[in-house]
Amino acid sequence: YRDEDDLSPPVSSPSAGPSPSPSASAESSDLLLLPWEILTHIASYLPAHCLINVLPKVCRTLSTVGEDATAWQLRAQRLIGSRVRFPVGPRDDFDWPTSCLEMEQLITFWRGQVAEGHENEGGEGVARVGVAAQEVAYGADEGIEVVMEVENDEIQPVLDGDQVEQLREGLEGRLEVDAAALIEDGRMEVEMVQDQPSRSPSPPPALECITLPSSHIALVNSVLLLGGKGAVCATGSRDYDVKLWDLEEGSNGALLHTLGRKGDFTSHQGWVWCLASEGPLLASGSFDSTVRLWDLQAGGTNRGLIRTGSAVLCLSCQNDVLLAGTFNKRINMYDTRAAEPLIKSVHLHGNAVMCLAADDTYIVSGSEDCTVAVYDCRAMKALKKIKLSSYLSSMSYSGYEVWAGDKKGMLHSFSMQTSTLKLLSRFDVGHTALVTGIHKSAGCLYTCSTDKTVKIHIPSGPPRTLCTLCHAGVVHGLSVEAGIVAVSTGDETVNIWRPRK
Repeated sequence: YRDEDDLSPPVSSPSAGPSPSPSASAESSDLLLLPWEILTHIASYLPAHCLINVLPKVCRTLSTVGEDATAWQLRAQRLIGSRVRFPVGPRDDFDWPTSCLEMEQLITFWRGQVAEGHENEGGEGVARVGVAAQEVAYGADEGIEVVMEVENDEIQPVLDGDQVEQLREGLEGRLEVDAAALIEDGRMEVEMVQDQPSRSPSPPPALECITLPSSHIALVNSVLLLGGKGAVCATGSRDYDVKLWDLEEGSNGALLHTLGRKGDFTSHQGWVWCLASEGPLLASGSFDSTVRLWDLQAGGTNRGLIRTGSAVLCLSCQNDVLLAGTFNKRINMYDTRAAEPLIKSVHLHGNAVMCLAADDTYIVSGSEDCTVAVYDCRAMKALKKIKLSSYLSSMSYSGYEVWAGDKKGMLHSFSMQTSTLKLLSRFDVGHTALVTGIHKSAGCLYTCSTDKTVKIHIPSGPPRTLCTLCHAGVVHGLSVEAGIVAVSTGDETVNIWRPRK
């Protein structure tokens, strides 16, 4: 008789002859008998997705291996090196497993597959980067950036060393975006030379890049991935239209709908400048001083019209509350379910509200008056305002961290903890002009700029730039969802990068 709870292997007598091969259950039992320190050390060699998604399904004991916060912190340090700060913001309640998972995926997609044949700053070959993601940068204290553009259908490294400084000097003073000029002139004068034909940058081998079929007849100002899986995309353009796209239809996606009310020729009566979504609701903000609401579950049918009194420059959706930042210096809060939707209009800035981000409690906004402000939605009062040297043009709010890009191409990180906004750091990641889009999560940082580039970084302090995508035209915005990246450019096209199937 053998107790089922006894995990030790049976002892065979010398006269019993050759023992049979150990069973799988015996092997797993032996594994579970190892000291905890050895188990966690073995687990450190497994990909993060295995620890998070696979081991918990094996047995209860192995599921606890992924609950060691210290092990996750050590993994993060091996991924990014010991000379940088991570996270940049507060460490309290930081999601270490998700950050490691996202960093490993980011390295695999954007760095591990494009560096073959090139060398890093120390002269070491980086062909080893093609192995498992956690091996790629373990112990790497010096970052490597891979810059890509298309030349004869091949990926070529560009902008290395002094070339970056030369580009900065050449573009300085030429690429300028002023919101007031956009309103008054009705056009963007950022890119002065557009003789180069449009071509989609070649993606890393781990990713595929598709270009949505040409449908807009003017520049695409805003792009937004929808549904949580990146299967549907919305675009807003200076042709006054909002369009919905099915990214899984055909090889390059397909147009689903051009949104509009019955009898209208276009979605808006002015440039569509920004998009936001929450659940089945899609909101589009325009220079025609309106926000239009669309029902995604009903094929994008018109759900309502909100008149804002001024051009809408930025939007954010939180549950059933819609936030709109406008050219007339205000942030308007709307209940999208109500017949009279306006909840409150607050005046926090002395100039146009260029960007905002929010959660259920706080609104963080940036203005052309070079200030960033925090508003408490529950107490209905302003909490703090910080003066900067350059105005913020894009913003992302994740956890206790707020990341923003400014007019000069710099990135700013803020801590948003205990109701206090605190400026943490200011980073130069190589952008030479206005940052038009930014997406930050626990382990990823994406930025784009009117300098015609999209950059992919690890969000450390300072950020580690893994890859730079160079476009033929100005990049107006980006959206990131489920590892899929959508980019709107100055040549009426939208490029989608997604993992190869």
